[in-house]
Amino acid sequence: MPEELAIAFIYAFGVSTPHLFPDYSFGEEEEYMQGLRLGTFYGFEIRIDLSWLVIFFLVLWTLTVGLFPTNYPGLSNTTYLGMGIVATLLFFASLLAHELSHSFVARAKGIPVEGITLFLFGGVSRTRMDAETPGDEFQIAIIGPLTSVVLAAFFGLIWYLGKTAGWSVVVTGIAFYLASINLALAIFNMLPGLPLDGGRVLRSLLWKYTGSQRKATQIASIGGQWLAYLVIALGFWQLFGSALLSGLWFILIGWFLHNAAEISYEEVLLRTSLQGVRAREIMTPYPETVNAEMTLQELVDKYFLTRRYHSFPVTEDSHPIGIITLNQVKDVPREEWIYRTVKDIMIPCSNGVTAFPEEQMSQVLSKMQESGVRRVLVTQNGSLKGIITANDVAIWLQRQREFGKQMG
Repeated sequence: MPEELAIAFIYAFGVSTPHLFPDYSFGEEEEYMQGLRLGTFYGFEIRIDLSWLVIFFLVLWTLTVGLFPTNYPGLSNTTYLGMGIVATLLFFASLLAHELSHSFVARAKGIPVEGITLFLFGGVSRTRMDAETPGDEFQIAIIGPLTSVVLAAFFGLIWYLGKTAGWSVVVTGIAFYLASINLALAIFNMLPGLPLDGGRVLRSLLWKYTGSQRKATQIASIGGQWLAYLVIALGFWQLFGSALLSGLWFILIGWFLHNAAEISYEEVLLRTSLQGVRAREIMTPYPETVNAEMTLQELVDKYFLTRRYHSFPVTEDSHPIGIITLNQVKDVPREEWIYRTVKDIMIPCSNGVTAFPEEQMSQVLSKMQESGVRRVLVTQNGSLKGIITANDVAIWLQRQREFGKQMG
């Protein structure tokens, strides 16, 4: 069925994804795909984005109304619904296993993994840095499709044993679907274009051959963009046929794939563009500060509601001691704002949110990622010299591009 093919392609986007600034927009306070926290598994935080509900019910509807009644006629609607629910839950469990495999290998390679988020276009293993060698990149990428193949074999074995033993089609039907969808995920994931796992495998091989991660990423990104054009073309072909829903899905998937492929290359450009750049070149000098003893209510009324900033350096006796963000205040119950102080909830400087003016931006970026607030204070001899936010980096890069075009 065309809808099943579209769904399989959607979930081929399950990859281990490193982002310097995961929201892509460099916005001040957007949290990339935070969603609903389900819990932790071996130290990995598991979340689902609200957009995931769309695809969850699409899969459930496709199985309950389309696939199972067509392939196994004569069962009751309640049975089809039960089969659909079980198959959908096991499908997403398979997807989570795929993402966990990326995360386990990444962690074994010394790459910090924040967690996993399931969203409309699949799953994302949120890592804080890229692989440092082609070999690490290859192993992290290839393990996902291999996991899907193993799952396909496992469910295929259940289907074979059940078919041989005469088990109910309720069991064998679910097993056959799960074997098929996991195999489809593995095949789609190995297509040679970023951000798919196959694109990362291709990048690792090109990286090994050329010795240049940037060139390898560029080629794999172009592969992803051409793949996106093919998917969009398939979508229009479906539109002119009889599969309107799957056609629209393929067009949407192709658009997402094209954007994600471009972003993969832009992230590498970001790192290379900042090589040799110092913190003092990008920072906003002498930012406005707030007093550590100020109540949160005062902070909101006098600063967050009257300024355009989403964070402020915190000082005590004119010395910087930390940083406070709008999100931190929002996490505190409103009734506590009148007596809780800025110092109570701020992120202290000891948590790695400071940098020196002459520090390399590559190191500053690592601190911005590790701090979790995407900003650092620039200090020298106990005095505040400036602040660097994701927005400062974005503005600097944009100006570099503009001047570069003019000079070229």
